[in-house]
Amino acid sequence: MTVSKQLQEETPQRLPEMEAQLINRFERRIRELGLPLGVRLWNGAAITPPVAPRVTIALRTPKVLLSLLNPSMGKLARHYVEQELDVEGDARDVVRIAEELSGARGNAGGSSSRLFKWVSHTRRFDRKAIRHHYDVGDDFFRLWLDRRRVYSCAYFKRADDSLDIAQEQKLDLICRKLRLQPGERFLDVGCGWGALVMWAARHYKVRALGITLSQNQHDYARARIREEGLEDLCEVRLLDYRDVPEQEPFDKIASVGMLEHVGRSNLPLYFEKLYRLLKPGGLVMNHGITLNVVGATQLGSGIGDFIDEYVFPGGELVHVSQLISDMAEQGLEPRDVESLRPHYAKTLWHWVERLEANREAAIAAVGEKIYRVWHIYMAGSANSFERGWLSIHQVLAGRPHADGTLPLPLTRDYIYAG
Repeated sequence: MTVSKQLQEETPQRLPEMEAQLINRFERRIRELGLPLGVRLWNGAAITPPVAPRVTIALRTPKVLLSLLNPSMGKLARHYVEQELDVEGDARDVVRIAEELSGARGNAGGSSSRLFKWVSHTRRFDRKAIRHHYDVGDDFFRLWLDRRRVYSCAYFKRADDSLDIAQEQKLDLICRKLRLQPGERFLDVGCGWGALVMWAARHYKVRALGITLSQNQHDYARARIREEGLEDLCEVRLLDYRDVPEQEPFDKIASVGMLEHVGRSNLPLYFEKLYRLLKPGGLVMNHGITLNVVGATQLGSGIGDFIDEYVFPGGELVHVSQLISDMAEQGLEPRDVESLRPHYAKTLWHWVERLEANREAAIAAVGEKIYRVWHIYMAGSANSFERGWLSIHQVLAGRPHADGTLPLPLTRDYIYAG
């Protein structure tokens, strides 16, 4: 009989005895692992670790004990989000201790139990999923994103670069890799709050179009374009990538943070569409999160299911080899691949610290539960990038001319010159 079933069948008189047994087992586990973890129980009692605690968890209900005896990082995150336990301590220590407690070290990938994910990426599903994630509220995102509201991996040239500077460096890195030229038609698929199209229009004088499925992002970006006087050079439309007109192809295309939303089974369709939207000789930059385990479908230790339920409905990741294969099979020739894994860990810790610094304002804007979702999601993601469970790659590819040529220099010097 499982502990869970046994608890359900116990009479009320036996429950305190069962709770005491579970508490003793959990305390032994903390001591065996040597974790600097203190625990406060719902009844005022406490578990003192064998070393000075760096993290303290406060259990609000006895049912959390069941998860603590057979923990996964996903289970622990759920209890935190549902306010069944509280945590005290630095977010870095919190996620590392959760990793130790759940035995997740090296558990970089797993298979999803949510089979509907494989068939759900219709236009309707994607629209609802995007709005679930991005339409939380502009006031909320404003509290912890940079001044341009760039919600993707920044690029740190120096360890002490501010988030604002690092995000501008990332925008310019993409523009340099794509070799944007004045007058070119440029498409940003999944444009967020419009930072890249505005940067490309202002600094490279391209004619830029951004598309998004988020109403909030669309409205904000259009207002910012008007404020910056860029209406002659760029626009943002509320549009699914599958519905972008193909009559006038683009010289250059960027896809930043879009890969995660497409769906593994839809990647060939996605890259086939980008191929058709691109002129011969044109370039496309795919900047997206990847898994570091070949063949995995999501993060292990229950992390992937937690993200799917609370954060990214229907989000799916692939290994960079799968990404490159899918691009190549649709006629896009990969010419440059760069991992920015340490940059995303650094970006996420910036976001976590800024969110924590604005905790009260964030809770006032979206409520305690949503604050906790984003807090633990971003801290856990930062840890996953640091541990090498996740990575992020910029893959520069092109649609060759009929004679096989692509207008790229022989070296990468052009990316860093100037």
